[in-house]
Amino acid sequence: MPVYALAGLVAVLMVGCKKADPPPPAMQAMPVAVQRVSLSAVPTSDTYVTTIKSRRSATLQPQVDGNLTRILVKSGDAVKAGQLLMQIDPLKQIATVQAQQAAEQPLKATYDYNKTDIVRQEQLYKDGITSKQAYDQAVQSFQNAKAALEAASAQTKTQNEQLAYYEIRAPFAGIVGDIPVHLGDYVSSTTMLTTVDENADLEAYIYVPTERAAQVKIGLPVDLVDEDGTVLAHSAIYFVSPEVDNDLQGILAKAPIPKASERLRNGQIVNARITWGTSQTPTIPVLAVTRIGGQTFVYVAAAQGAGFAAHQVSVTLGEPIGNVYPVQAGLKTGDRLILSGIQFLQEGVPVMPMEGPPPARGGSHARELDTNEAAPNLWREMKGRVSWLSFSSAVPSSPRYARC
Repeated sequence: MPVYALAGLVAVLMVGCKKADPPPPAMQAMPVAVQRVSLSAVPTSDTYVTTIKSRRSATLQPQVDGNLTRILVKSGDAVKAGQLLMQIDPLKQIATVQAQQAAEQPLKATYDYNKTDIVRQEQLYKDGITSKQAYDQAVQSFQNAKAALEAASAQTKTQNEQLAYYEIRAPFAGIVGDIPVHLGDYVSSTTMLTTVDENADLEAYIYVPTERAAQVKIGLPVDLVDEDGTVLAHSAIYFVSPEVDNDLQGILAKAPIPKASERLRNGQIVNARITWGTSQTPTIPVLAVTRIGGQTFVYVAAAQGAGFAAHQVSVTLGEPIGNVYPVQAGLKTGDRLILSGIQFLQEGVPVMPMEGPPPARGGSHARELDTNEAAPNLWREMKGRVSWLSFSSAVPSSPRYARC
């Protein structure tokens, strides 16, 4: 037999004895922690921009004109009620008081004379020495002198009291604000000298849109929050205006600020969240939410054949409440929400739901679940399966030959 024919026969026999590659193994179901979507009492609320105002805040302006001769405080000083803050030059007013007092002296002398004369005329009239007309004239002169003296005394007292307006005093205990004036400045009744504020008796001024006129009422809970959503103080509405503000077209509602709220100041602008009521709404943990292209998604374990598969669902969420999101659309009660292994999931991946207590929650923003912390045993099992699948898919089966 030719050598070439023999070699061809051997090659044919070897090919015939080679076994076919085994089919690739079926994809293993990934164990995942799930939680049934359930209803929870979710508050219905709206947030409005509000201004903090104090009932003990005063802008000091003089009631008289003149030059500042003394400034006894500086910005930031703590002052007591009635403490002297500034003084306006009082010399002109002092001269007016002295002139009035001098004008009062002759009137006082006339009054004293008429007072003595009326006693004398009365006795002479009783003794029949003088006529009734002379006595009546003495009485009239006394009354005229008395009226003139009282008018002059009142004028002197008024001018003397006017001197107090040249001293600027604190209306209550508080903190001195900015002092825009300087020593020697000429001030008038329109000049702002400074402010005195006491960080107490604070109120939140909330303007509620007229669309909520039927819902706004006394007693509604109010949370004052900053831009990050941190609650600064809890309060409740205690005043609702009976009229609508013409400029803002809103209804003024006031809420008192607790004295322990040290982070709030007079004139500060914050957000006020008014809770109108509660409703039963589906809620999900924040750690189950992923964001892709600005949209929010979750994975649910959906029935597929005899098992389950991961299904990505777009959801519409409300504002976070603690560690949960209220679901406005996309899920229904009873759905199996996947909480672990989210970073390994894709649409249609087989999963093995493992219901139990949800993993530990932390933070208030959506992020992927750290399965290594939340479910360490599940993580190790899942990691081993993923590693085996990656190895079996990366290394092809070795050819096997039959021994002939």
